[in-house]
Amino acid sequence: MKEFYIDCDGTRLHAKLDRPEGADKGPLCILIHGFTGHMEEDHIIAAQKAMNEAGVSVLRVEMFGHGGSDGKFCDHTLYKWVTNALAAVRYAKTLDFVTDLYISGHSQGGLLTMLIGGMCNDDFKAILPLSPAWMIPEMAREGNVLGAMYDPKHIPEKVVSDGWELSGDYIRVAQTIHVEDEIARYEGPVVIIHGDADETVPYSYAEKAVELYKNAKLIPIHGDDHCFTKHLDQMAEAIRTFFEEQI
Repeated sequence: MKEFYIDCDGTRLHAKLDRPEGADKGPLCILIHGFTGHMEEDHIIAAQKAMNEAGVSVLRVEMFGHGGSDGKFCDHTLYKWVTNALAAVRYAKTLDFVTDLYISGHSQGGLLTMLIGGMCNDDFKAILPLSPAWMIPEMAREGNVLGAMYDPKHIPEKVVSDGWELSGDYIRVAQTIHVEDEIARYEGPVVIIHGDADETVPYSYAEKAVELYKNAKLIPIHGDDHCFTKHLDQMAEAIRTFFEEQI
């Protein structure tokens, strides 16, 4: 494992590169955490290990205001995350061992995966959103950010919920984003893995996304929640099987 920072316009993004034992040239997957997450969460580590076991190198990157990266959580926005992810893609493309590039993310990282997939359509062999919270922009326009309610036409200076606080800029940015535009732009394979008992991001959003993509597959983890705490092994096996079939 190699630990370092990726520069994003002066913001340091904490990153770790995990490679399969004895690996030479081969595929790499960028892996991104969720809304309040970081790269050491159980489901992120399980995904990373499954990819490594399938022969895929993994670049875990923490976004602005999360984990060991620069910035404060309350100041993060989806625009900042998009800029961060683009910096991670640029870095990954400089690595001389990479043959094929993938991207995967959980929850808000899954939303980010969908956005970056469309923006960088030519760069990825496939994308793997995990429990993607792609309803966030839609809900922001309706006056709800993950359970925190407000007047969407009169955005407050901050939104506070149990355990976190956000600047109103998070809402202003989220309201401008239409994920369907980037779904339409991505033409490669998409594999969505989602617990069908997820109470944070309803499973119906995964079903809707699969219908919108040109080439998508939905793998349900039956009876599982947002972070796959009940059947983490099944989530990992789905990832491992996908990459073993790809390589």
